[in-house]
Amino acid sequence: MISIENVSKSFKLHNQGGAEIPVMRGASLRVAAGECVALVGASGAGKSTLMRMIYGNYLTASGRIMIGDVDVASAAPREIIALRRNTLGYVSQFLRVVPRVSTLDVVAEPLLATGTDAVDARVQAQKLLERLNIPAHLWSLSPTTFSGGEQQRVNIARGFAFPYPALLLDEPTASLDPKNRAVVLGMIAEAKTLGTAIIGIFHDHVARDEISDRTLDVTQFTPGLAA
Repeated sequence: MISIENVSKSFKLHNQGGAEIPVMRGASLRVAAGECVALVGASGAGKSTLMRMIYGNYLTASGRIMIGDVDVASAAPREIIALRRNTLGYVSQFLRVVPRVSTLDVVAEPLLATGTDAVDARVQAQKLLERLNIPAHLWSLSPTTFSGGEQQRVNIARGFAFPYPALLLDEPTASLDPKNRAVVLGMIAEAKTLGTAIIGIFHDHVARDEISDRTLDVTQFTPGLAA
């Protein structure tokens, strides 16, 4: 489902005479349907950079990033938008929502964007919020007012609302208490059972060992860090 081939990335420092800093070279990875691969490596090795390239937030210097039959590295913006709507989900560490939009609508949005009936979308959103222990009296409020752990659970609910064939998880259990951590790991396991291909970053080693099928040390692709 996910195939990364010989991907490289450099950052240009325009305020320092255009100097280029190579941050990744020759990254390759394949993830099958129903498989979870955890990215590991030292801080600064490029785990988040690789995730952002897969999602299309960063351009690549070379290589291919195939999600199904779409090459993210060369796709047009409209193709990236369609890919994110129908195929590739992303649960980040940070909540990014339009202010004043209710929590219920934030979670329902991926379903509405793919044509789900509005009533059905909100019913599914309610079930996710209940499962993730977000109290019903908060659903009509903007999640921007919530605690860090509550915001993270809203992020997770939104990321799992639509059954994406491919999913990126950036620290999905960060800021969570043991009860909600167990809920999230259960949701990830269910997604794998349904055939979702998952790439994740887990600094929670126990969670990573429980949910991932294998790991990839990205340090091998990092200039200056690779052995």
